[in-house]
Amino acid sequence: MSGTPSHGGASPAADTLTPADRYQELFVDVQTSRVFDDSKTFVDCSPIDRPMRILERYRRESRRPGFDLAGFVGEQFTLPVSRTEHFLPEPGEPIGAHISRLWDALTRTPLEHPPRSSLLPLPEPYVVPGGRFRELYYWDSYFTMLGLAAEGRRGLVRGMTDDFAYLIDAYGHVPNANRTYYLSRSQPPVFAFMVELCRSMGAATPLDYAAQLRQEYSWWMEGADDLREGETHGRCVRMEDGAVLNRYWDDRDSPREESFREDVATAGRSRRPVHEVYRDLRAAAASGWDFSSRWCSEPGDLSTIMTTSIVPVDLNAFLHRLETAIAEVSEREGDDRAAARFRESAAARVRAIDRWLWDASAGAYADYDLCAGRVRPSLTAACVAPLWVGIASSSRAAEVASAVRDRLLRPGGLGTSEHETGEQWDRPNGWAPLQWMAVRGFARYREAIAADLQHRWLRAVDAVYRRDGRLVEKYAMLGTPESTTGGGGGEYPLQDGFGWTNGVVQAMLKGFDPDGRLT
Repeated sequence: MSGTPSHGGASPAADTLTPADRYQELFVDVQTSRVFDDSKTFVDCSPIDRPMRILERYRRESRRPGFDLAGFVGEQFTLPVSRTEHFLPEPGEPIGAHISRLWDALTRTPLEHPPRSSLLPLPEPYVVPGGRFRELYYWDSYFTMLGLAAEGRRGLVRGMTDDFAYLIDAYGHVPNANRTYYLSRSQPPVFAFMVELCRSMGAATPLDYAAQLRQEYSWWMEGADDLREGETHGRCVRMEDGAVLNRYWDDRDSPREESFREDVATAGRSRRPVHEVYRDLRAAAASGWDFSSRWCSEPGDLSTIMTTSIVPVDLNAFLHRLETAIAEVSEREGDDRAAARFRESAAARVRAIDRWLWDASAGAYADYDLCAGRVRPSLTAACVAPLWVGIASSSRAAEVASAVRDRLLRPGGLGTSEHETGEQWDRPNGWAPLQWMAVRGFARYREAIAADLQHRWLRAVDAVYRRDGRLVEKYAMLGTPESTTGGGGGEYPLQDGFGWTNGVVQAMLKGFDPDGRLT
């Protein structure tokens, strides 16, 4: 693959109706009747006929005595399958070699997109996380691509970046994943990091993706210019001093289709209007941290979720990187005015992060609670994001290192939060992307904790691999690194495969660093 990407190898779906839109009462009946244990199964099914014909058939046949809903669904839809359930290591196979073999099992091609399903077509092959996650996820993919880059798989890294550029061209933003039911939200904005990864491999230049970088930024900042102090709109928040920061948001306020039953049950336990709860659940899914005490007013009660009232520190760190990327592209294009404007936007965001998202008492970066008018007191692993993007001062980086050492250091690496709630983005679980950000962030400031975290994480992942023969989505950091197990909690069973774990582990094992600082 060479030259400027066209991002046009596939066409958008004929329509972008979600399964709930298409199947209406059939969708509701299937999800509420528990035809499938996992709510995601039905929305990933492929219809064997036109959706409208299936719906008409359902309306006609469901009135008959003895109608069998599960049997009807089995006749009208093809169920999704996973390819990694039985993918086992060969005898004595080192973890790195096993990861290398896994890539092919996790790779999907455009020809595999079934017609009339919820899957959005893409022009280039891509790697999925694995298990129930059979599509291209946004922020997962960057951490997966690190491992591909470490192995020199330049074509696949470039192709996946082109896929994300295509999504921006086709839909105006990067959806949570390439499914119609994910179109109303995005995920942590890491496209600029992908572009930089391509540059570091010599696979592309930032200029190849200039239009997509600008479009993603416009989507995240829509409505910001019209906000007055203290107002919010969509993904934007104007703070009391006039600074603009961002929050997570979903354009819909109905139950997530892939977790329909779960969201209805959660909203039913709340004393708030259900549409507010649904919006906050969706916004938390947009954060990638679904779910965590980080988003709740009461740590152990998901029905108190308040994501849209929280200004997240990691999101704003990622958007700073996007602003600097656009400034750099503008400078290369010779547009000095645009370069200066985006450099000032990036500098203003750093000032706002330093003022609003720093907890002086804890010596750490934190999220801001718009309802309480203060930073949230619980420390989470999101505190390392400003170090990862290089906007922390050396003194603050040292304070964060101390806080992490005292409050989040676990036998298997960096802990996710301080609360044990039964949610998967809480204690005792540890996650691959958080380890990468922490290790590379602390290494940027020459903090010794970087090497310690990496050593603990690799030992923990290898222990589970040696014992169980698999790499998993998350890890329960209990006891010693060697006693680490696969993580738990959340809405679905532990998944293996697993894209971002494979990517981060392989990049660490090979000493890969896209910024060229480590060997």
